[in-house]
Amino acid sequence: MRRNADEVVQDTGWVFNNVTGSALTLEQFVATGNAEVDVYLNRFGWSEMPPSMSILEIGSGIGRMTAALTRQFHSVFASDVDAAFLERCRETVSRFGDVTALRTVHIADGSSVHLEDNSVDLVFSYITLQHCKASDALRLTSEATRVAKPGGWIALNYRTYVPADAVLLPAGALMRVLWNVPVVGPKLSQWRWSTRLGWQANRLNPRRVLNLLETSRVEFDELVILHHPGRPASQATFMGEPVRQRDLDVANKSHWWLLARCR
Repeated sequence: MRRNADEVVQDTGWVFNNVTGSALTLEQFVATGNAEVDVYLNRFGWSEMPPSMSILEIGSGIGRMTAALTRQFHSVFASDVDAAFLERCRETVSRFGDVTALRTVHIADGSSVHLEDNSVDLVFSYITLQHCKASDALRLTSEATRVAKPGGWIALNYRTYVPADAVLLPAGALMRVLWNVPVVGPKLSQWRWSTRLGWQANRLNPRRVLNLLETSRVEFDELVILHHPGRPASQATFMGEPVRQRDLDVANKSHWWLLARCR
């Protein structure tokens, strides 16, 4: 039986936490999200944002971080490419968050967020864009800037190239092929190591993302690249000016963040 991406993701729902294995209960899984939401809101300077604000989460999954966001903000738009994930997200939030604050948005085509222009105060995405096709990740980046209000903030997480990618990216492509092999595919899709490997879909460096935004004539009042301490990105410019970079103590060595306030 063929294993498409949705089937694999649905079967491995709460193992994608980058910390522990697949033996987590849902409560434990959400607890990891609670802790990370507290940390990231603090690092971004969002902890003191008014509770009346709205936030779009790109890539909510089954609600690991969404539950905490609904306790922090009055209106939370949880979006994902998988409609089944959004159903499970609502269930998760009903148990561990404030479901009255939740709205779900299905990204049916993988790259379009069906919200109005300038409609949300904050946009947040963590460990999601690296699992999309590069073209979809870039499109979702544009969508984040489109839906953010003037004066609103975006915080988007990407994965860039590291030496290990010489092995990881071809191995990930091979794993996605193996998911479709009878007998072998269903087994591989249940194991954490193989599913994580199979979702190594793209790498985007700051220059490529910023070039897209500059070409799109997006404007920011503030713009900073956050990176793992001691691992700055190559110097990037935006609208002819060097982009400020800053250490982020909780950033993965292969990750970087785009943190910006929209004009």
